[in-house]
Amino acid sequence: MARIAFVTDSASDLDPAVAQAHGIRIVPLAVTFGDRTYRAGVDLSTAEFWERMTAPDAPFPKTAAASPGDFKAIYDGLFTEGADAIVSVHVAGTLSGAIKSAEIARGLLPEREIHVVDSQGASMAEAILCFLGQDMAATGSTAAEIAETLIERANDLRMVVSLETLEYLKKGGRISGAQAAIGTLLSVKPIISVEHGVVETADRPRTRSKSRERCIELIVERPIERISILHTMAPDVEEFTDEVVRRGDLNRKDVMVSIVGPSVGPHLGPGCLGAAVLYQR
Repeated sequence: MARIAFVTDSASDLDPAVAQAHGIRIVPLAVTFGDRTYRAGVDLSTAEFWERMTAPDAPFPKTAAASPGDFKAIYDGLFTEGADAIVSVHVAGTLSGAIKSAEIARGLLPEREIHVVDSQGASMAEAILCFLGQDMAATGSTAAEIAETLIERANDLRMVVSLETLEYLKKGGRISGAQAAIGTLLSVKPIISVEHGVVETADRPRTRSKSRERCIELIVERPIERISILHTMAPDVEEFTDEVVRRGDLNRKDVMVSIVGPSVGPHLGPGCLGAAVLYQR
C-alpha cells in the first residue's frame, strides 16, 4: 500500500500536538503585529496570540500566506521520509493565497505525486477533510481517489460562527466604523457562515443569547457526519458544546473542540462560538 502523507496550513486551527499524533504536517502562515512577524503555531502559539491580540492598544494583526518555498520544503521533507504521494488540504482560495503557493510548489516537483485540495472553508473545516482522507487511506484508497473525494465533499462543509463584537470586522475593513457603532448600539451579535468559499452574514441577532441560540440552530439543521466546535477564548464553550451535542444527537467523544488561532482569529475577535461541520449526504 502506498504511503500517503497529509499536509494542511495553520489556518486549519489544528492543534500542533493533534496534528503530530495524526501525522499531519502544518505549513505555518504568517501573522504580523506591528513590525514583528511570526509563523503561526511555530514562533507564536495560540495562547500567545490571544494574549497579544487582547492586550491594551495592541496593533491589529495582519495575516499572510506562506511562500511556495515553504510548501516545497514541507513536500520535499515528506518525500525524503518515504511518502509516495501527498494530499495537501488548504484554506479556501477565495480567502487566502495559501493554496496558490501550494500549487506553485507542486509545479516545482513535477515528478512527484502531489494533490492540492481547496477546502472551500477555513479553520477546522480543513482538518476535517484531512481526517476523512486519512480514513480513506487506511482502507486502501489511492491519493488521487482521496483528493477527488475531498474536493467533492468540500461542498458539504460549512463553518458557522456567532461573533461577540463587530469591532474586529471593523478593524479588518469588513465593515465601516459607522456600521460598527450602530451595531454596538443595537447590541448586534452577527452570525457569519463560510460555505463554498464565500463568507456571508447568516443572521443578525441582537443579543448574545439569541445569537448563540440561532448559531446552534444553524449548526444542527442538517444531519452531521463530522464536527469541530470552534471558539476564540469563549468562557461558555462547554455549555455551547453540550447543547450542540444534545440537539445534533451526537456522541460527545466524537466532537472536537478547537481554539481558533493566529491565522483566522484576527478576523473574528475574542469570545466567538461556532462550529466547522461536514454534513451527511
